[in-house]
Amino acid sequence: MLLSFALILLIGFILSGIFQKLKLPGLLGMLITGIVLGPYVLGLIHQDILNISSDLRTIALIVILTRAGLALDLEDLKKVGKPAILMCFVPATFEIAAVTLLAPLLLQISYIEAAIMGTVLAAVSPAVIVPRMLKLMENGYGKVNSIPQLIMAGASVDDIYVIILFTSFMSMYEGQGFNMAGLIHVPIAIVVGLAAGIIAGLLLVWLFNKIHMRDTIKILVILSTAFIFISVEAIVKDYIPMSGLLAVMALGGTILKQYEVLARRLSGKFSKIWVGTEMLLFVLVGAAVDIRYIGSAGLMAVILIISALVLRMGGVFICVIKTKLSAKEKLFCAIAYLPKATVQAAIGAIPLLAGVKAGNTILAVAVLAIIITAPLGAVGIDLSFNKLLSK
Repeated sequence: MLLSFALILLIGFILSGIFQKLKLPGLLGMLITGIVLGPYVLGLIHQDILNISSDLRTIALIVILTRAGLALDLEDLKKVGKPAILMCFVPATFEIAAVTLLAPLLLQISYIEAAIMGTVLAAVSPAVIVPRMLKLMENGYGKVNSIPQLIMAGASVDDIYVIILFTSFMSMYEGQGFNMAGLIHVPIAIVVGLAAGIIAGLLLVWLFNKIHMRDTIKILVILSTAFIFISVEAIVKDYIPMSGLLAVMALGGTILKQYEVLARRLSGKFSKIWVGTEMLLFVLVGAAVDIRYIGSAGLMAVILIISALVLRMGGVFICVIKTKLSAKEKLFCAIAYLPKATVQAAIGAIPLLAGVKAGNTILAVAVLAIIITAPLGAVGIDLSFNKLLSK
């Protein structure tokens, strides 16, 4: 197990560095490290690590979303307004609709299977997007119209919406019918998650003011609280929907609002923690990619993914059509909303395990979507921000 961690970190940092020297995103090197070391190629990652891979990826997401919350000024979000709400569901809806209509024609699967595939593909990756938006905020890009904040806020809720639709379509496939009431869970999950995060943030600010403790201990307290959010979400999901990851962001945002000096200080420390957790996240996402299915996807799957991305970009343009954003800024928003990785790795295999007839095809297309869109979105953001955004 220790050898596996050593290989993950050493090879991951080496390949990440090589890709950065080539002016490509380091996450490409991390994903390749995971694919090569993972169970479907060399099998050098210990099974115990793979067994807790989902939890390790969640911890990494918590770190980056906490850091995002500590940097996400609520006043900036208020300034963004309506487009931030539309970005939570409109682009994903466009992509799901595109896959539902095109997949039966291109891949000869049923419309309900195509709808399931659409929900697997539609979720964007906060793990790819959030670190890049934080970097833009730190360097002052897109500040006037709060573009990084707009993209971060939309991406964090986009996943909730898509996963609830995925669950509903899976129930429909299993003969339980489409649960329209399930869509009501989206706003409830958002409100409950925000409320939990704000209340916890206020309590922690009070605690930090009352009891002197080192920043390291404060970070551990914040992380422990975030872990509780994710655990509570799993416990209460049958009774009341809640977004644990949104609660994590709200927690950080509340600390920033109430105790800005501390938030700025802790944000810097979380950025250092992210160096290691980012490596684990993307290497383990790569390890979850079963490249044996890539060949079975074929050219039609590539055409499907690209066509759906084009419609997704159309959805983004609709969200920002009546805003003060320039044409270049609108284009950047569309590019930044492309990358997929974490959700696809987490749920791509569920239809196959649940006995969906097209499960193999859905998994193959999910794997291909990660390989195409994670680099495409990351490279697109990295190469375009200084041309499309004002500093």
